[in-house]
Amino acid sequence: MTTLSLRSQPPPATPAAQFLGWDHIEFWVGNARAFAGWLASGFGFDFTAYAGPETGRRQSVSYLMTQGEVRLVVTGALQPESPIALHVLRHGDGVARLAIRALDADAAFSAAVERGASPVRLPWRESDEEGTVIQADLATYGDTVHRLVQRSDYRGLFLPGYQPAASPSPVGAPVGLRAMDHCVGNVERGALDGWVAFYKEVLGFEQLVHFGDDQISTEYSALMSTVVWDGSKVVLPLNEPAEGRRKSQIDEFLEYYRGPGVQHIAFRTDDIVSAVSAMRTRGVRFLEVPPAYYEDARMRMEGYDLPWDDLMRLGVLVDRDDDGYLLQLFTENVTDRPTVFFEVIQREGATGFGAGNFKALFEAIERAQARRGNL
Repeated sequence: MTTLSLRSQPPPATPAAQFLGWDHIEFWVGNARAFAGWLASGFGFDFTAYAGPETGRRQSVSYLMTQGEVRLVVTGALQPESPIALHVLRHGDGVARLAIRALDADAAFSAAVERGASPVRLPWRESDEEGTVIQADLATYGDTVHRLVQRSDYRGLFLPGYQPAASPSPVGAPVGLRAMDHCVGNVERGALDGWVAFYKEVLGFEQLVHFGDDQISTEYSALMSTVVWDGSKVVLPLNEPAEGRRKSQIDEFLEYYRGPGVQHIAFRTDDIVSAVSAMRTRGVRFLEVPPAYYEDARMRMEGYDLPWDDLMRLGVLVDRDDDGYLLQLFTENVTDRPTVFFEVIQREGATGFGAGNFKALFEAIERAQARRGNL
């Protein structure tokens, strides 16, 4: 009897069948050294690896920042005509690549293109003494790219061309971010259904939940959101603005980012009180929650023994669903333009996204918009 190797098997029915979870998220920024340094000092990330002129790269520099299972790559241009510099000129500092680890990057890429995905870069191989990495790029909303990364034959620290980087001494207590929870994208009005269809029909994702504008609204603005996922670890909520009396947070993002892009990244922690306490001490600023929020929250969370004094002191939001509860908090924008921010989330069984907090969260965002004169 002949046994077929993995390589000789037919390609997967969908690209998502090859996905193994998040590999990394790459920011393109105007000053990579400064941005990476802030991730270290404010959020507790470690400088893990570096690529640049000293490692043979002539056009850009990149810092690999790690914490738990989270890997962020911060890249800056060395030449003004670089695509990285042009991306920053248009969008400001932002996320350029959402990298997904694949069992077989060639097969996943081929399956995606056959189903209608737009290729950005055909699969290529990079090798050094530690082995070979296979990568390929697919277009998604705006100028955002999905990078497929196959590293099963690579033993190195990250990628060929990177060398270990010395991390400075911590400036505060450990933060304790453990893993990626989800990554949110904003698209223009009327485009949500099309991108949901792309993830479902082209990449093979499933729809997890949909929120209508009646669920995510305030007195002034509204949005609609659909969450898609690969059935395992890659969770991608997508937002579009809805009709409202004033400019919504999504409208503001689209205006300042000059189109669709990644709005926020959610990091999971096992202890949000400890994490947020450490981040506040390190200088990270969060959206402010009015004390009155906790009157309703205590009623909604009846039956759970929570550290209410700590949650109120730190401004942490709370919500529950049929599977348990979650604790979450959102930073202010982490870039000069009012575009990208981070979320910290602790899940205790809950699988939702804090629907009970939508009104309080969006009112907090609107207060920040009003201070900028953009509401």
